[in-house]
Amino acid sequence: MTQKMSKPRRAAKKTVAKTVSVVVEHRGNRHGRSEEARTAILEAADNLLVERGFAGVTIEGIATAAGVAKQTIYRWWKSKTDVLMDAFLEDVAQASLPPNSGNLKTDLKHHLVGLAKMLAESDTGSVFRALLAEAQHDSELAIRLRTQFIEPQRLRDLFPFEQAVKRGELSWEFDTEAAVEQLLSPIYYRVLVSGQPISTSYVEGLIRRLLPK
Repeated sequence: MTQKMSKPRRAAKKTVAKTVSVVVEHRGNRHGRSEEARTAILEAADNLLVERGFAGVTIEGIATAAGVAKQTIYRWWKSKTDVLMDAFLEDVAQASLPPNSGNLKTDLKHHLVGLAKMLAESDTGSVFRALLAEAQHDSELAIRLRTQFIEPQRLRDLFPFEQAVKRGELSWEFDTEAAVEQLLSPIYYRVLVSGQPISTSYVEGLIRRLLPK
């Protein structure tokens, strides 16, 4: 069971930045749909996944927990996977760009610790892990994950390095793509494979090995 972390109230579609956005598809007819019902459905899907796992989530269960008719859910989503994907993207859309304090190591520590907590400890991370597993045999879901989360997240991960290059803290020859892979790969490995904890000191060690000076 993952540790539940408080989540901000869901809001309408947001973007993190002009160049780093998470697209959330809001389905519905031309008259729109009840924001209260939509929020209840997404929250119910999140909660059920954390409580019962992916196999235990059903449209019927979501409808009961959200207090809506099953037909209401099917009007806007094709499957429980679509509901969970929209729930995940809405949570991620509320994330912000990493800080730009003027010190690369400080910015990386703040960003990576926050990302690790989200992926490993929060309800949002539970949904992500379940969706990633499902995407192994659902090509449409795999494409959505890559285009709507993985790529925008990669741009967020690059942001601290790009800012450091702009202010001269790193040279223009510095391989920012390789640096992101070197830092993020151990974090995703622990989240998705080994299950080992990701402490602040562990993150600091990753940063020191990449940027020893």
